[in-house]
Amino acid sequence: MYDYLREMFSYPSLFIKLAKVKKTIVPKKINFGPDKNQYFLHFSPQTCDEAHNKTIVWVHGGGWNTGTPKTFEYVGQFFAKAGYHCISLGYRLSPRHKYPAQIEDVCVGFKKGIEYLETQNINCDKILVSGPSAGAHLASLLCYSQEDQSKYGVDTTNVIGFIGVAGPYYFRTKLSNTVNILLNQLFAGKDQRIVGEPYALLAKNHIPMLLIHSKHDGLIDYSMSEKFYEKSQTLGMECELYEVTDKINTHSAYSAGMFLETRETNKALNKLFAWIESR
Repeated sequence: MYDYLREMFSYPSLFIKLAKVKKTIVPKKINFGPDKNQYFLHFSPQTCDEAHNKTIVWVHGGGWNTGTPKTFEYVGQFFAKAGYHCISLGYRLSPRHKYPAQIEDVCVGFKKGIEYLETQNINCDKILVSGPSAGAHLASLLCYSQEDQSKYGVDTTNVIGFIGVAGPYYFRTKLSNTVNILLNQLFAGKDQRIVGEPYALLAKNHIPMLLIHSKHDGLIDYSMSEKFYEKSQTLGMECELYEVTDKINTHSAYSAGMFLETRETNKALNKLFAWIESR
């Protein structure tokens, strides 16, 4: 309860920081479906050298029922300012659209995004897929669910890493009331959750993973990343579980909020970029 209250009281400071973000890069918007949220934004760096020859595919969070690439534009700005091309994916939202509409859009958007970059003569040989919270859930399925890859024709050959931040990967224990409500909105029934649970669908492949999570996350329990990590180890996969040690460690503050900080002041953010640079 204490961490949940800390989460609720963290929002005003986040909004203040968000209002101060300077938008220096104008993204290109590309629609890939008729729904207003079926689009992606391409953030192109002003300078891009060999040290930044990776493409970031970002899937936004928001509890599956809110948020758009536009809402989290500051994340794409951050990656582009750091020298990386970034595709920020949108998807249809619950409860109007039930699962699997969300993963279908992420898979289709991923394919369309890479196709678009290639038409712009942008090298996509090294792709990193990432997202926070609900975005981590969907991004993990994109990377590790063979069922979804086969169903939607996704080729992950060039994906060299997955970074999940505060991800809900395991739906069977320690679910907060908030997460239960969100999952009820997302799935047609509790018996349907298994078809979209990353833990159940995790299959071994070549993609290494970094899981970033806080033990003081009042919404998504740390055990979710622990379970995902443990299964990856039994499968013989490369995975690192990183515990957030920053003082500001509530769910929103470190999941997407860390992109309102700097690498010098935020250890989790620095870990994320150091991991990208090491690939």
